[in-house]
Amino acid sequence: MGSTIAVIGTGYVGLTTGACFAHLGHQVTCADIVESKVSSLQRGEIPIHEAGLEEIVRAGMDNGNLSFVLGSENAVGDAEFVYLCVPTPQTAKGSADLRYLTAAAEQISPHLQPGTVVVNKSTVPVGSTLLVEQALGRSDIPVVSNPEFLREGSAVDDFLHPDRVVIGSEDEAAAGRVASLYVDLGAPIMATDPASAETCKYAANAFLATKLSFTNAIAAVCEAVGADVNDVLLGMGYDHRIGHEFLRPGPGWGGSCFPKDSKAIISIADDAGYDFALMRGVIEANVEQFDRIVRKTESVTSLNGATVGVLGIAFKAGTDDTRESPAIEVIKRLVAKGATVKAYDPAVTSLDLHGVDVVDNAYAACEGASAIVIATEWDEFTSLDFDRVSDLVAERNIIDARNLLDRDPLKQRGFTYQGVGRS
Repeated sequence: MGSTIAVIGTGYVGLTTGACFAHLGHQVTCADIVESKVSSLQRGEIPIHEAGLEEIVRAGMDNGNLSFVLGSENAVGDAEFVYLCVPTPQTAKGSADLRYLTAAAEQISPHLQPGTVVVNKSTVPVGSTLLVEQALGRSDIPVVSNPEFLREGSAVDDFLHPDRVVIGSEDEAAAGRVASLYVDLGAPIMATDPASAETCKYAANAFLATKLSFTNAIAAVCEAVGADVNDVLLGMGYDHRIGHEFLRPGPGWGGSCFPKDSKAIISIADDAGYDFALMRGVIEANVEQFDRIVRKTESVTSLNGATVGVLGIAFKAGTDDTRESPAIEVIKRLVAKGATVKAYDPAVTSLDLHGVDVVDNAYAACEGASAIVIATEWDEFTSLDFDRVSDLVAERNIIDARNLLDRDPLKQRGFTYQGVGRS
């Protein structure tokens, strides 16, 4: 017998959480305050590009396990669990803006049945569990921290096959009830205090960002000494203490989580009196990587007045999310150098940037280009007809910022090839 769950917020995390719980047999009502978004969802229209999500949303709606309503007060009345999945955007200082979180708690408070468990799924700093408790103003409503560890492009799979489930609460009974929702997934369930649970998400993302910045720094070393970074990282990854995950160089890291969470943990540390200098260096190294890709492009052609074809706009393959995309950071810098950019992405159809023309296929992006930059690792780009590309470009220069392409056939076709950490 499934539980009755309300999910507040139908963004990336909320929609995935609600759809997956419905898929597991629970009765789920998802609420949002944006009428147009709710109307679209009620029609089965999914606003984000995420593998498998549309299918389980429609299946949940068809079997009656999943519904969408306008206004949180219309979702929580009969709920045994209420998941808060509202945005926590970054402030100018780098800390998390918790206004949406407290507003949601205040809004649902009068409508909750005694004993309903409120679960904070949003990424929040230490102390947020207490903040939600205060906003609710009810001693009969336990609050549990349950951070999400979803990767864009594989969020459904990550929810249904998690590496771990982290639950933070001082109320053992409430923690146990939340744990019961995940027990059939077969993942380790870690129960801890709220502060540890809240810190866990930030720490995980900050570490992964650090690993990526280190990887790109090693790539720069490889270029300087004539080593091949792919071989170096392969050798490193066989060490079980390191592993192969996140050992892939690129144009820098971005997305909705890593930049925000990296700055947030610095802010959390600052507030606690600790200067997280290491993390500051990680962020600086990432910005330098954007510039490094532009310098690579400058090394093969003059950018002022040139056309540059950029393949990829999303921050990574498998998503249409452009938030903090390294591809866009590179594009901005190319335009600042005087280049006109023609960009293409399989999942992104528009980009509001001066000097950028978003085209509808990869070949159109290559036409007349003095350089082609591979900025996002879409598989589509590996199967391009480079004989055709050769005829379309003004100059045969490829900057492979993802080390995605087979360089030898390109060189045989007369292309100048530059990867990251390899030539």
